[in-house]
This record gives sequence, structure tokens and C-alpha cells, in this order.
Amino acid sequence: MTGTTTTPPGADENVTHTPQPLLEIRGLSVSYRTRGGAVAAVRGVDLDVWPGQVTAVVGESGSGKSTTAHAITRLLPGNGTIDAGTVRFGRHDLATLSEAELRTVRGARIGLVPQDPTVSLNPVKRIGEQVAEVLRIHGLATRRSAPAEAIAVLDRAGLPDAAVRARQYPHELSGGMRQRALIAIAIAAKPELIIADEPTSALDVTVQRVILDHLQRLTEESGTAVLLVTHDLGVAADRAQRLVVMSQGKVVEAGPTRDILADPRDEYTRHLLASAPSLTTTRPRTAVPAPKSVPASKTDTAPLVEARNLVKEFRLPRTGDGPRTLRAVDDVSFTLHRGRTLALVGESGSGKSTTARLVLRLADATAGHVLFDGTDVTTARSTRARELRRRAQLVYQNPYASLDPRFSIGDVITEPLRAFKVGDRFSRLARARELLDRVALPATTLERRPAELSGGQRQRVAIARALALSPDLVVCDEPVSALDVSVQAQVLDLLAELQADTGVAYLFISHDLAVVRQIAHQVAVMRAGHVVETGPPEVLFTRPRHEYTRELLAAIPGGRVPSSAAEATTS
Repeated sequence: MTGTTTTPPGADENVTHTPQPLLEIRGLSVSYRTRGGAVAAVRGVDLDVWPGQVTAVVGESGSGKSTTAHAITRLLPGNGTIDAGTVRFGRHDLATLSEAELRTVRGARIGLVPQDPTVSLNPVKRIGEQVAEVLRIHGLATRRSAPAEAIAVLDRAGLPDAAVRARQYPHELSGGMRQRALIAIAIAAKPELIIADEPTSALDVTVQRVILDHLQRLTEESGTAVLLVTHDLGVAADRAQRLVVMSQGKVVEAGPTRDILADPRDEYTRHLLASAPSLTTTRPRTAVPAPKSVPASKTDTAPLVEARNLVKEFRLPRTGDGPRTLRAVDDVSFTLHRGRTLALVGESGSGKSTTARLVLRLADATAGHVLFDGTDVTTARSTRARELRRRAQLVYQNPYASLDPRFSIGDVITEPLRAFKVGDRFSRLARARELLDRVALPATTLERRPAELSGGQRQRVAIARALALSPDLVVCDEPVSALDVSVQAQVLDLLAELQADTGVAYLFISHDLAVVRQIAHQVAVMRAGHVVETGPPEVLFTRPRHEYTRELLAAIPGGRVPSSAAEATTS
């Protein structure tokens, strides 16, 4: 680990900095009370954040990076405690301030962009009201002036048609728009420091670039400091001047980003770099042979899934011009064979998730047909629909909303087995232990509940649940977007291994094109409901024909990594 300094390491010589860090953390230790006793989450962390710079904290799920970020403003869960250390922000030690004193700092001087916009925005309040509330609380606007001020802040956060969006509720916005609304709330009071906890993990690459461009402009124009918590080393490489690597609650390496990526000294840092798909876009996909359990002739000639000219329309609110409809999926066709992976990629709102829902019969097609193993299931009901449910499973994008908080992890994983009356209680638990091991979680996780797990751990549980019935098809809707790079690599290897062993087919939806390149046999690029280009990844990623595909490829993070760092990850 690099030592403490009094001048900003890696700083631009043309930028004037204050002689001291804006945020100075020394010896920070945090623990959580659990039924099994106290668990140390952060152990003696030292960290500096300088004005006008982006400092990125990276590490595996459970490394303590989000706990460190939340401890700064003392927004830990009820069972979390700061055991030792100081958190100096200006003349204050935030670790010892009273709750009343902290309220003068939170929002006003330190803004927080939470990880998940789905659960972080109030679903019963309009977006403009939520921004206006921040302005009123900190005395920056009156009840009369706050609505107009809120629209101005939303516009500053890069939200298109800010006046219209201010009158909408969170569920009426896309994921990228909700994330920009959260940024608006964080910057409303023009804070000196913004803590951004995985602000782009669930966003497609083009929207991610817009969000990160905006945060970068804030640091350049107003000297705002950003503490960026991320598992995406590509994002950190592109955006951060300083990098802090955490493992098992400790800082194992810290320093200028370029220096660490070019010459990592800690073994754990080298492991992260080797696992990062965003930094190794030329890393070859693991070869997946034709599954032994499926005859080669059947694999080659009989698709497991066939979509024919699928159309899905949604009614929009009536206007003065009469009824309106949105064609979310427009004449989409594709085939997917056993033991193969078809990836659907595209921006938020391109129709890829809706297409997957049509395949799974979770939504009715307006037109077109879906064939599963040669049988038309477009209008399947009752017994036929239930059989499809057993043979086709779904891994949801959001690990926070997809697991029942009342269930233990053991109950979550064995629920599909109980629903289809597979095995007895003991065999189901044995299957759950086996699946947890395959997704790199200890068997002790069975007794825990979703709230006790990190986002990455929850997503691994969701993948284990989807595999419980040994399905023929698994629809993976952004299955690794919430996972840190090393676990992401483990899960991708696991999916490939399972595919080789069982012949399972994957319909893989992702905004991370670097991940898609590793796992997919065929890629379909979607835009505005249409498939604009298809092809094998080795062709589509090197010789894209459509301008939109080239735009997506240009937005992949990690392009600014020094060449020596890229070479180190592939050596």
C-alpha cells in the first residue's frame, strides 16, 4: 500500500490543489452484529480523496468498499458500528459527530448516489418533488421556488426534457433516467464531495458513458471530488485519477490509477486485472464443445427455441390525438440451439428484455410465434405453460428485488424443487448445497436471509435457484451486472461448464459487450425493437456493419488503460 502523502498523487500539474485532502480516513474499522456474533467488514482502512479528482474504490463483493463509503456519512445499517478510526472532512471528524450535526453535512456538503435506483427513489412521489425536497431541507429554495429549481437541477444532471420528467414517477422512467434523477438529488445542494456507489452497474454502455461523462464534468468545472465505488475496473481505469484496491476489509494497494494498472504490486490486484472482461476485450471466449448429452444431428438441425416475426405493442396514455401504442418489439426472429448461447444486446428500451419475456411466455405477443423444442407455445396455457416453466428458467437483473426477503437462502434455492415436487426435504437441501458451491458461496449461506448478503452474493443465489431444476433453457437478464469482476469470471466459467455438461441453452441479455464477447456463440444487436445486426462475436466485434453496433463498441469502458496493463492481464 502506498503511504500517506500531503500532495495529491497523480495530480495534473496544471491544476491547483489545496495542501490537504478534502476527505481523510485513517484507521477506519467497521463491524456488523449478526446472530453468530460480530463480523468485521472494514479493518484499519486509510483513504484520501482530493478536490477535483475521482478516486475509485474497487474490490470483490464483500471486500468492504460499500461499507467504507456508507461509513463516511454514517449511513450504515442498524447493525453496523464504527469501531475505530477517524473520518476527517474539513474541520469535522464525521465518525464522532452527533446526528444533528451530520444532517448539516449530508446532502449539503456530501452527496450520495446509491447503487440501485429502483429501490432508492420514493415510488409514490414525482421525480421533481424528490429533488425539490432536498432543496427545501437545506434552505436552498422556498416551497414556491423549489419546483422550478428542481427542474433546473434535473437539467444539470443531464435528464432530457427535465420539465416533463419532473412530473413523472420513478416507474415511468428508464433505468438510466432514474440514475440521473438520483445524481440530481445528490448534486442539488452543490456538494463538495459526491459518493457514488456503483452508479452505473445496471446501465447499458452508452447510458453509462453519459452518466460518467456528467460526473467527470462536475469534477472539472466545479472542483467537486468524487469517491467512486465500482466493481468495473474498466470504468475505474477510464475515469479515476486515483485507485484504491480493497480485499477482505483492508486496503491492499492504493495510488495513481495509471501506475497501479501498469504495474500492480499486490497479487490480489493482479488477480482482479486478469478477471476483468472490460479490460481484456480481446480475451478469447472459452470454447464450448457440443454437449455430449445431445446428439450432434439434433443440435445442428432442430432449434430449441425459434422466434418468428415477434411483435409486442403496449398502449400508451391517451392524448388529444387519440390512443397511442408503443411497438417495443418489431418483427424479431431468431433461433437458438441446445448447448449454444445467443446474446441480445442494445440500449435500455431497445426491446431485448421484452423479447425474452415473450419467449418465456411471461407476456403475450401481439403477433408472431414462439416455438419451444418444435412446439408452438405462443398461446400456451395451463399444463403446457407449466411444463415450459419447468424447462425454461429466468435469472433476473435485480438481485435486490428478485429474492423473497422472508425466505432463508435455502428456501429460496429449493423453492422451484418444492413447486414441482422434486425430491424430499433432504435431497433438496443437498441440491442447494451443491449449487451454492458451484456459484462460489459457502454452505453456511443456506441459513442466512437475502438482506444479510451483498448484491453480488444475492445474484449468485438467484443463478443457483435458476439452475435447480436442470432446465433446457435459461434466460439470463443481465445476470452478472451486479457482480465484481473475479466472481463474474467464475460465474461465466460456471455457465460455460454447465452448458458443456448438460446442453443447456442460454438467451443472454447484457449491456456489457465485453462479457458478451466471452460467452456468446451468436449476438443479435437490438435497437428500437428491431434486430439491426446479427453474427458471431468474433466477426461482429471486429467488423461491425451497422453504425449503431460501432457506437456500442466505442462505449465499452477500459479503452484508456495503459498497454502494459492490458498485456499484464493476458500474460
